[in-house]
Amino acid sequence: MLAPLIHILPLTTLLRTRLLPEEGRLLVNVGQKVNPTDIVAEAVVGKKHLVVDLAQKLGVSQSQVARLLKVKKGQQVSKDEVLAESPGLFGREATSPMDGLVVAIGSGKIVLETGGAIFELAAGLPGVVVQLIGTRGVVIRATGAIIQGLWGNGRLDFGQLHSLMDAPDEVLDPGRIEVSLRGSILLGGHVESPKVFHNAAELPVRGLLIASLAPALLPLALQAAYPVVVLEGFGRRPINSSTYKLLSTNVKREISLNAEFADRQKDLHPEAFIPLPVSQEPPGPSQADTFTAGQMVRVISLSKPARLGTLTRLCGISTLPSGIIASAAEVRLESGEEILTPLTNLEVLG
Repeated sequence: MLAPLIHILPLTTLLRTRLLPEEGRLLVNVGQKVNPTDIVAEAVVGKKHLVVDLAQKLGVSQSQVARLLKVKKGQQVSKDEVLAESPGLFGREATSPMDGLVVAIGSGKIVLETGGAIFELAAGLPGVVVQLIGTRGVVIRATGAIIQGLWGNGRLDFGQLHSLMDAPDEVLDPGRIEVSLRGSILLGGHVESPKVFHNAAELPVRGLLIASLAPALLPLALQAAYPVVVLEGFGRRPINSSTYKLLSTNVKREISLNAEFADRQKDLHPEAFIPLPVSQEPPGPSQADTFTAGQMVRVISLSKPARLGTLTRLCGISTLPSGIIASAAEVRLESGEEILTPLTNLEVLG
């Protein structure tokens, strides 16, 4: 069985692909250094196409339209601009219903492309562009620490990491979000008060990296103008020991927070990346793996906080304490406790 991977690594080399939603224009070159908020590509998105039936508007046959045209393919037109007109005392005009670009002409009709807005694609992390992907995007290489979470609100930013945590299992007090933290990315525990998001927006901060989130606050997290990454899930859950140690030892370093929406099938995870200087590039994180004895794993569950441990034995199809029959493994937790858990509840740390 292919094991899902979660990366919590103090030093690694990352390759991150950044893609536009559709064809666009690249703004960087291979070998160029980029910062997280640098725009690497842009595209016009949200375009619509409108068909104008010129033959019908002019009251002529389709074959006659070509000689009556006042515009050509590739031309920008304004609202009410004449697209075609028939001659004579009782001639008619066909005008453009809105501003747009003439993208096709034929069969007595014209196709206008309208609307659209510029979509700017940010690098998302500091690094070097190592590959251009047509007119869609780039691949960026970077070295540093990575911590992947479970949920993100789809935004990204970059700033200095400041911790509001004294222990991995505490609740984030909104009163601790004060003016000296303006422009920072804040590390906090469980969020159960909407004032956390209100106070963070008032400063404003550049991001929230939190242990867990009360489910009722999910709409506020989605609406936040800054990235929000939830590390452990919903309901009160402490940060696991590896993540807490790694983040705590990198406080006041610059950190890139990419709160992209999680998608296991596409291997997408919201993540925090801390750029670190190196004399020699470290190896990259594992990309795929199968469950084997000796792996560090995270045990996830709806009813309990995530726990770390070592997979000691694969048990095949087993009957669990709950009575469920499933492919399972024995795991020795950090506390020393031995548990039998289904493989579907395990993520490999790599």
